[in-house]
Amino acid sequence: MAVDYFLHDKIWFEKFKYDDAERRFYEQMNGPMGGPSRQQSASTTSSGPAGDQNELLSRISHLEVENQNLRSVVADLQMAIFKLESRLNALEKSSTSHQPSSVPPTQKVEPFSVPSKKVELPAKKAEPAAAEEDEDDDIDLFGSDDEEEDQEAAKVREERLRQYAEKKAKKPGLIAKSSILLDVKPWDDETDMAKMEECVRSIHMDGLVWGASKLVPVGYGIKKLQIQCVVEDEKVGTDILEEEITKFEDYVQSVDIAAFNKI
Repeated sequence: MAVDYFLHDKIWFEKFKYDDAERRFYEQMNGPMGGPSRQQSASTTSSGPAGDQNELLSRISHLEVENQNLRSVVADLQMAIFKLESRLNALEKSSTSHQPSSVPPTQKVEPFSVPSKKVELPAKKAEPAAAEEDEDDDIDLFGSDDEEEDQEAAKVREERLRQYAEKKAKKPGLIAKSSILLDVKPWDDETDMAKMEECVRSIHMDGLVWGASKLVPVGYGIKKLQIQCVVEDEKVGTDILEEEITKFEDYVQSVDIAAFNKI
């Protein structure tokens, strides 16, 4: 009997019907329950996928903007690298094509000195002459009355030769000088050439005189400074002059000797 009762009893299998009936009963008694909450849940469920889609679209657009910015930055970097490579190639070509033919830059030009004429004092020659006269006197059996006069003439001659030697020694000798044409090369076309010339002319040495200068175009907008100078060979050497000019590393790349002439 009990088994037959449970077979025909459907209360638990149709529980949602009873729950729905109970809800309608309480709504009729007290009004609708949980309306706003249900509407809010429905709105959230309905707006959830749309909100996620909008957020995904905004992120994609933001990533596209960042991608475009990165591409522009990479393009700028590539252009800057290309410009630097072209400048380096231009500088290498100019440095190889403008080597001086007359005097290499590493060749050291030694200043020559004019040989000074040595004037021998007559005293050294007079001593052998006096010795010979003594020997002749020893051999001379008859003697000479003019012996005292010869000695006085020799003393006068020696005095005059000594005075001439002193005057010759006081006379200044010939100073050897050279005229040098220098090529001073900058780093690039943005180097201030006026400032570079000012730095070069600021070098002061004993025996150094700066002359005229001009700017000579090399290529790709780059110009070199050609400047003339006159130096005393015994006081100023080309190596010292090049070393002093290349100390201005912010403006000067290298220094070459374009021409070298003795004065």
